[in-house]
Amino acid sequence: MKTAIYPGSFDPITLGHRNVIKRAAGCFDKLIVCVMVNAEKVNSGLFTPAERVELIRRVVKDFPNVEVDYSNALVAEYAKEKGACALVKGLRAASDYEYELQMALINQKLNPKLETLFIPSSAKYTYISSSVVKEMASYGADLSDFVPREIIGDVNEKIKRKK
Repeated sequence: MKTAIYPGSFDPITLGHRNVIKRAAGCFDKLIVCVMVNAEKVNSGLFTPAERVELIRRVVKDFPNVEVDYSNALVAEYAKEKGACALVKGLRAASDYEYELQMALINQKLNPKLETLFIPSSAKYTYISSSVVKEMASYGADLSDFVPREIIGDVNEKIKRKK
């Protein structure tokens, strides 16, 4: 069974993330979407890791081979623990590639059996990021072109409570 991990902060999950999940799920027997702790974003999260897991589960409920998890371990170690052969990383722009290539090389050094597969963002999602979603939500913008419909209310409510 070929298992892949799609790691990220997913704060919140976007339509771009969902698109990568759908495409990657078609390539592997099992895809684990894993909410990871990003040291640079640890204190700026909109949702807690547990809340992110719950939101993602709602968004991917129709993908039978997708699981959702949370980890604060190094992703290379987490992949070993789960028996994963690959990491999936979505790329929106050339600038993403430079950073993700560096991470791929580090992860392969830590776990030589782990490959990283880059999935370029579908053109209609290249401008979407979790940061953009939070900014748009803070101004009360319509989020239907940015996040899955299942969680729009959650994002808006969380932004309201943070104000």
